[in-house]
Amino acid sequence: MLDKPASALRIRERLLESERLMEETGCYDGITELKLRNQDPLKFETLHTKLRAYCVSAREMARRISASPGVREVGEMVVAIYTSEGDAIALSNGIMVHVHTMSRFIKWMIRNGYEENPQIRDGDIFANNDAFIGTVQVPDVMDVVPIFHSGKLVGWAGAVCHELEAGGITPGGDVALAQERFTEGLFVCAEKVGENNELRRDYVIRCERNLRMPIYWVLDEKAKVASCIDMRESVKALIDEIGLDYWMQVSKEFIEEGRRAQLARTRQLTVPGIYRGHTFYGHVTKGKPGYQPLGDPDWLYNIPIEMEITTDGKIVMDFEGTQPWGYHSMNCTPAGMDGGMFVTLTQHMNFEGLVNDGAWMATELKLPHGTWTNPDNEMVATATSWALLLPAYGVFQRLLSRSFIARGFVEEAFVGQVNSPMIEMGGTSQYGTPFGMAHFECAAAGSGALAIKDGLDTAYVGWNPESDMGNIEIWEQNMPMLYIGRSIVPNSGGAGKYRGGCSFLSTWLVSKTDHLRLVTSEHSSRVFDNGGLCGGYPAPTCQKHRAVRHSNIFELAENGAPLAHHTGTNPYRSELEVRLEGEHVTMEGPYITAPHKTGDVFTHSYNGGGGYGDVLERDPVKTAWDVENGFLTKEAAEGIFGIVLDEDEEGFPVANLDATKRHRAEMRAKRLARAKPVSEWIAKERERVKTSDFAPEVKKMYARAIKLSARFARDFSTFWDVDAKSTLGVE
Repeated sequence: MLDKPASALRIRERLLESERLMEETGCYDGITELKLRNQDPLKFETLHTKLRAYCVSAREMARRISASPGVREVGEMVVAIYTSEGDAIALSNGIMVHVHTMSRFIKWMIRNGYEENPQIRDGDIFANNDAFIGTVQVPDVMDVVPIFHSGKLVGWAGAVCHELEAGGITPGGDVALAQERFTEGLFVCAEKVGENNELRRDYVIRCERNLRMPIYWVLDEKAKVASCIDMRESVKALIDEIGLDYWMQVSKEFIEEGRRAQLARTRQLTVPGIYRGHTFYGHVTKGKPGYQPLGDPDWLYNIPIEMEITTDGKIVMDFEGTQPWGYHSMNCTPAGMDGGMFVTLTQHMNFEGLVNDGAWMATELKLPHGTWTNPDNEMVATATSWALLLPAYGVFQRLLSRSFIARGFVEEAFVGQVNSPMIEMGGTSQYGTPFGMAHFECAAAGSGALAIKDGLDTAYVGWNPESDMGNIEIWEQNMPMLYIGRSIVPNSGGAGKYRGGCSFLSTWLVSKTDHLRLVTSEHSSRVFDNGGLCGGYPAPTCQKHRAVRHSNIFELAENGAPLAHHTGTNPYRSELEVRLEGEHVTMEGPYITAPHKTGDVFTHSYNGGGGYGDVLERDPVKTAWDVENGFLTKEAAEGIFGIVLDEDEEGFPVANLDATKRHRAEMRAKRLARAKPVSEWIAKERERVKTSDFAPEVKKMYARAIKLSARFARDFSTFWDVDAKSTLGVE
């Protein structure tokens, strides 16, 4: 504990002292013994449960205040309670990625002398959405209020909402065309935006004049302030009940207990050692209007990850060898990377809700300076940082799963989260007014498979475990498009003994507008970023956008003719082409073109998860059900899984077990015929590497990583038995 009463120190001194004690003792705030828990464990756990209940209750209340469908429908919000130094004690459910990013925000204000200027007083409201101070991306706007008791700062209450519009160069929040921070939209850089429990009028005016659709942002601000005040008053009432000295000690023991619990759980579930994984991310933007005049038109990102689990249970993640930051919107800050770690821990190891910043303290991130994980230039854009963050932490989840399996906890193994493309829009609404928004139905992608069952279909994203695509009718109230279809995409989950969860596709009719700009982001094209595990296949990532301009859909409807409600399963001719006349457009990767208008049709699909285990071990009966319900096609069942399906008297698919057995035997024989020793395969590939026989994007990707990282260059040279620099032309 502090070596003198907390109240006698300024808050900055308290923070520095707490960090010194952690450095010296290895325990949070120097707490080497959980005295209060040992004295009365029932009281101790009851108090922590109360704090969590305050958070959950405040979030649910705030969601009823917010007007944003992102918060009301999809739950893009989280709230938490912090110590006076800014460490998270308890949190709600929701977008838990932000629990530690808010901690960074509070500590940033403390370190930068906010106690003196602009001063921290009872009733103040501070806001931030600057990722280099403490958030993930510009639409993630956080508010915090100090908690005073008996005239002393004793904690903070904080809330984050993901805004649907940020006022950037493209409408929405994940500003796809941003190349530097100056095009990302409205920044609030750790500012005091309210006093006496009320938002400042000048701050609200700034929002109203810099956003395309300020109602979402402003009402979310009121929802966040309401939740913070609610938590603040609950904590003050609790302190009245237990006493200030008890609060100051127990709030810190909660965090130290969280740190110890994380270490213990890691020791219980995993095997110590070093685990390595790798993924890639590709972006195809060449020739698309507005894209990357400062950067490459098409590029690949190399994301190698090394995870070390120490014998005492600490998890260390090292991103050495990844790419430098770039002039695009997909860079990430250390705060965002912290968030990725936190959201993984809360979903995969600490899902009972008792997690806090103590769990984060039992981990360590090594983020090489100058890379996309830790840019050495604070002017870079981070608006779509999830594009790289999600596949990177998908690898982390697969590495953890390998360790779970090694320890024998097979049921805990999870193939991982997926990258989920975002669609955003702006222009003139169906009401004739300017508008802009992100469509958050992407919060319901497919998940990776588990080692004991298939992944979740249209029900999972990494950043929010309460995944929800939202009601069609609510989205239609907020955009000039009507749904004419929302359907599962067959074969979109990675194949395996247990397949990945499938994604879905939406088909819209543009309605009552002559100016609708559609922009999508966070696609990975031509490479698999949603990997499989233990023989399972990765999920497909190259979903294409299809649109029909000047369609004849109104004429078809008037005549009662069939309409296209999805793209279908024919890879050569989509349902749109079969049923609609007009100017047909097919586009790979991000979609950005001239504005659409009434009568145009547009489709956008999301990603499925990777598979687990050998495809030839999949249950034929379960697969017949999948085909009947549209998750797989009959062609995929036979061609990939080796499962022969017949039809029953009513035309429903049924598994032919004898034919399946014969077909799988043939497929296994072909596998063996094609197989070759790994050493032979590596020798052949080494000849390609020696002659630098790579696609231009691949060569440039490895050259950049080798130039930035001496360790990656050494590992590349050693593995392939080449001089990496001369092979790839690195000076």
